[in-house]
Amino acid sequence: MIALRPLIPALAGALLALGGCGADGERRAEEASAPAAPSEGLRFTHVTEEAGLGAFRHVTGAFGEMWFPETMGAGAGFLDYDGDGWQDIALVAGGAWPGRGDVAPPAVRLYRNEGGYFREVTQETGLANARAYGMGLAIADYDNDGDPDIFLTALGRNLLLRNDRSPDPGGQVSFSDATQAAGLADDEAWSTSAIFFDADLDGRVDLYVANYVAWSPETDMWCTMNGRDKTYCTPKLYDGVPSRFYRNEGGVFADRTAEAGFLPAPGKTLGAAEWDFNEDGWPDLVAANDTQRDLLYMNDGTGAFVETGVASGVAYDADGQARAGMGVDVGVLDRTGAPSVVVGHFANEPAGLYRQIAPGVFVDRAAQSQVGLPSLPTLTFGLCLFDADLDGDLDIFLANGHISPDVEGTAEGLSYRQAPQIFLNDGDGLFSEYAFSIAAPMVARGVALADYDRDGDEDVLVTENAGPVHLLRNETQGGASLRVRLEGVRAARDALGAQVTAVAGARRMTRRVRTGSSYLVSSEKALTFGLGAAAQADTLIVKWPGGDATRHANIPAGREVHIIEGSGVAEAVTP
Repeated sequence: MIALRPLIPALAGALLALGGCGADGERRAEEASAPAAPSEGLRFTHVTEEAGLGAFRHVTGAFGEMWFPETMGAGAGFLDYDGDGWQDIALVAGGAWPGRGDVAPPAVRLYRNEGGYFREVTQETGLANARAYGMGLAIADYDNDGDPDIFLTALGRNLLLRNDRSPDPGGQVSFSDATQAAGLADDEAWSTSAIFFDADLDGRVDLYVANYVAWSPETDMWCTMNGRDKTYCTPKLYDGVPSRFYRNEGGVFADRTAEAGFLPAPGKTLGAAEWDFNEDGWPDLVAANDTQRDLLYMNDGTGAFVETGVASGVAYDADGQARAGMGVDVGVLDRTGAPSVVVGHFANEPAGLYRQIAPGVFVDRAAQSQVGLPSLPTLTFGLCLFDADLDGDLDIFLANGHISPDVEGTAEGLSYRQAPQIFLNDGDGLFSEYAFSIAAPMVARGVALADYDRDGDEDVLVTENAGPVHLLRNETQGGASLRVRLEGVRAARDALGAQVTAVAGARRMTRRVRTGSSYLVSSEKALTFGLGAAAQADTLIVKWPGGDATRHANIPAGREVHIIEGSGVAEAVTP
C-alpha cells in the first residue's frame, strides 16, 4: 500500500542572523570563500531554547591532563522511539574519568518530540542507568520488531540498547541493555562512528563499527605547542585499531571482520557511508580515516568485500598523501547521475569531493566544484548532503570546530571555534557558499538531519564537543517537497539500502535509505525530495534491496508517502 499524509506547517520563530564565514588570509581564498547572495526563500532559525534542548551540555570529564578522547565527542541521532510519527532526539552525553570523583552522566539522553517541543524522557525510558564514555550513535530496527534500537559507540565497551516498546497503543517504552545477549560485549576499543546496513541482503541488518586508535590513560602521550604546557596530541602518534564487522544472524551478531574482507585495515576510522557504487544491487561502503588512507569496500555479491580505495582514487589526495578524514557522505550532486563522496578534513586540508567517473573509479573535484578553497581554513568533522532550499539538488553542510583551544594565534586564520558552512548547488555540481552562520562559532562535531516539525524540509541538529546542542529549523519558503518513508517486508523493516528515484519534469533525483554518514550521528530514514515549483512527482521508482522495483505515478507535492514493500502500485489520494 501507499499512504499519504499532509505535511504540518512550520512553527513560527525568529530569523537567525546571517553572516559570512572567516577566510584564511590569502586574497585568492578570500575571494573564493565570499558568501553568495542568499538563495531566494532559504532561511534557518536557531530554535534550541524554544524547542526544549537549551539545558543540554555534553561533558568530557576533562580535568587538565588533556587526554586525547576529550576532543572527539559528541554524537546524536533522530528516531521515532514511540511510534507517534514525530522524530525524537537522542544525544550522547559524554562521560567521566574513573576515580576523578565526577558523577558520570547517562550515556544517552532521550528527548521526546511533542509536536515540535522536546521533553527529556531519559529516566522514564530506562536509559538513565546506561553508562559509558560515549562517542556516537547508530539507530536501526536491528531485530525487525517495528521499533528503532540504539547502538552507542564508546571508549571501551559499546552498548546496544534495545527498544522494548509495548505493543499496546500508547503503551510504555523502555530500553534495555542487549549488548551481551546480542553478542557485542566482547570487543573493547575506542569506537567512533557505526553504520547498520544489510551487507548480504538477507533481510537482517549487519553492523560496521569504526575504530580509531589504541589509547589508554597509561599510554597517553605528552605533546606541547609552546614547549611548556601540555596539549592534545595528533593521532599520528598512536597506532590505529581496525574497525569491526558483525553479521546479524537473527538478532545475535557474529564477528565476521576477517571473513568479510575488512582485514587488514589501518584503523583510525571516523566516518562511514553506504552506497551501491557499481549498481550491481549490493551495498558498498566507504570509510574516512584520520591521517591514514581512506577505504572503499566493494561488495563481491555475497556480502563479503574487496577493498579498492587506492585503485578507485579515494584513498589519497592529489599529491599521494593521506589526509585527516573525519565525516563522510555520499550522494548524486550533478546531472550525470553518478554519486560523489564528500569527506571532511583537518584545517589547511580542503574538503574532498570525489565524483565517480566509472564504476568504482573517482576523481577529486573539490577545486572545480568551488568547495575546496572555502573549506581550507576550517576543520570539518560532521558533514551532510541535503536539499536545503528544496530546488531538487543536494547541497552541502559542514560542521566545523578545531581540536584544541591552543590553536588560537598559532597561524593566521586558524581558530578553535568555527562557523558552520552551507554550500548551495547550482544543479550541476558547482557550489557557492551561502551567507549563513549561527549566533556564534562553535566546536562542532556531529550534524544530523530530520524533518522534526513535519513541514516538509529537513532541519539540522549540530552537536558541540564539551558544549550545547544546536537545533536549526529550516524555514525555506517557495519550494515544494515530497517525503518518502519505506517499510521493508522481505527486506529489513527499515528498508536500508533501498534506492528511490523521483522524476519531476526534467529533474531526476536519487536517494538511498541509509544509516551512518556524517560523523557520530544517525539521521532520519525518511527521504526528502525537493520539487521546486513542480506540483507533483511524475514518477517515483523504488528499487528494494534484492532487486525488486515498484513504480508510483503522479504523487502530489506537499505529502509524505508511506510505501510498504510488495504492496504494488497505488494512486495518490487527496488527504
